[in-house]
Amino acid sequence: MTETAGQGFGIDVGGTGIKGAIVDLATGELAGERIRIETPKPATPEAVAATVAEIAKQAGWTGPVGVTMPAVVLNGVTKSAANIDESWVNADAGKIFTEALGGVPVAVLNDADAAGLAEDRFGAAAEAKGLIIMLTFGTGIGSAIIYNGVLIPNSELGHLEMGGKEAEHRAAASVKENNDMSYKDWCKQVSKVLTTVENLFWPDLFIAGGGISKKSEKWIPLLTNRTPIVPAKLLNTAGIVGAAMAANSLANS
Repeated sequence: MTETAGQGFGIDVGGTGIKGAIVDLATGELAGERIRIETPKPATPEAVAATVAEIAKQAGWTGPVGVTMPAVVLNGVTKSAANIDESWVNADAGKIFTEALGGVPVAVLNDADAAGLAEDRFGAAAEAKGLIIMLTFGTGIGSAIIYNGVLIPNSELGHLEMGGKEAEHRAAASVKENNDMSYKDWCKQVSKVLTTVENLFWPDLFIAGGGISKKSEKWIPLLTNRTPIVPAKLLNTAGIVGAAMAANSLANS
């Protein structure tokens, strides 16, 4: 399927799988089959780029593409690498993906930033105004900061230090799981993280993402910070949707 008005194509690169789909940019819903291919091992730039190209090929997509990466991304260059090969550090991801896709424009962005953009436009923050901070609780803590629809990229709030520990070493979902913590005990740590973040930024709303957000009714009511917090809505499609939005912005810039 070639590029169609009102649609975009997003690809979400993760440590275990690479997923892509055509997105209806009016609704944020997937407009085609979600294609998933296992992340190659090792997940080198060449191997990941080949997989990204294969997903676009399977979808029949020939227009601009958005790609999320588990990395800090500055001007298309990946400056870090989480759950992908270390050779991504300082790699020109935009150039690598563009070449693999036959020269089409490619927007590359951090995976949590992409999810935040999608939730702000189509998900939990669609009706909210002001400063929105999304935190994704998983192996670590990812973050996205959005002010009235404008993304402030690569925030990395999971690495904030508090009491001698990084935030994600206190309150990632993996900490709860690895230490067999109750929701009550884990939420004490999550509340400390949220309170630190809100004292720095004074957000209007927090969005909680990551797999544990699916059980939000078990833990969000236990939090003691002052800022309202709601669970993410788009879940595992958020990265794809945010990537497609970025590709569309690139095409129209």
